[in-house]
Amino acid sequence: MIIKAVKLYENGFMTQPFAFGGEDGMDKFDASIKYRSSLQNYLIDTGKEVILIDTGMPKEYPDVAPDENAMIYMGSRVKDYVGALKEAGYEPEQVTKILVTHKHDDHSGELRSFKNAKIYISPEDADAIKLGGDNIIRVEYTDGAYYNFPACKKIVDGVYFIEAKGHTHGNSIIIAENNGKFYMFHGDVTYTDEALYQNKLSVVYEDVEKARKTLDNVREFIKNHPTVYLSTHTPLGYENLENDKVMDLDNQPESIPVGKIEFKAPTGKYICSVCGFIYDPEIGDEANGIAKGTPFEELPDSWRCPRCKQGKEKFNRA
Repeated sequence: MIIKAVKLYENGFMTQPFAFGGEDGMDKFDASIKYRSSLQNYLIDTGKEVILIDTGMPKEYPDVAPDENAMIYMGSRVKDYVGALKEAGYEPEQVTKILVTHKHDDHSGELRSFKNAKIYISPEDADAIKLGGDNIIRVEYTDGAYYNFPACKKIVDGVYFIEAKGHTHGNSIIIAENNGKFYMFHGDVTYTDEALYQNKLSVVYEDVEKARKTLDNVREFIKNHPTVYLSTHTPLGYENLENDKVMDLDNQPESIPVGKIEFKAPTGKYICSVCGFIYDPEIGDEANGIAKGTPFEELPDSWRCPRCKQGKEKFNRA
């Protein structure tokens, strides 16, 4: 089995309140503390099949303009998803299965590029993004418990699709077993490994009680099994993979400082950091009473993202 990262964005940051504030409140944490951020997804080459774990942002997704006051900035684009996949040594036609951890655009954005692959996704998230077709497998967790996780579906030998609700109503994680270790592709159970060590939820979830249960299950599993933790939104994800690093929750390593961020002029558009919705002032949001030509800064405080219903504070400048 070969596991590779598909690298999409680099040199970003997230704030401690964003990464840690889901239960205690953002005001309990220090916004001046920033952790490294990036965006990468993963693939598993079993020797017989090429299996993708998520498929990155849509190709047309605009670059976000870094703002030092943003809660999360994924960084600058390295490549679009298909280009990054090719750089990793694979063509779209080789992909046989795609396992979607959850519905958000940075995990499902290029499903359309793999017409021949079987796409596995929870029923709740398939419904949320209106996925349909003969290649869509609405996962039923019919294979019972996977260690301390209550429900799973075996995809192929050594690869399991595991129910892990909370971040979204249909959130899942994937675990691959290889050479005595467990490789955990967790989507956004945490946004940075520091939150895993500190046992903190991010501010992004659809069900906080289920998100807490999922994080508890993840930590219990890691304590009892040699686990390589493969994050989506921190370079620690691919660094853990490259170093084949097993997590030790009792010994948190020192955080690597955020690198230099180059700021640029904004376009006037704003992007939801949760679901990827783009607010364009030239279009407005007439369905919700926002006229064309309304700058983002003039939207009422009560306005919510039309797609995921998050508030204005979850948006970043483009």
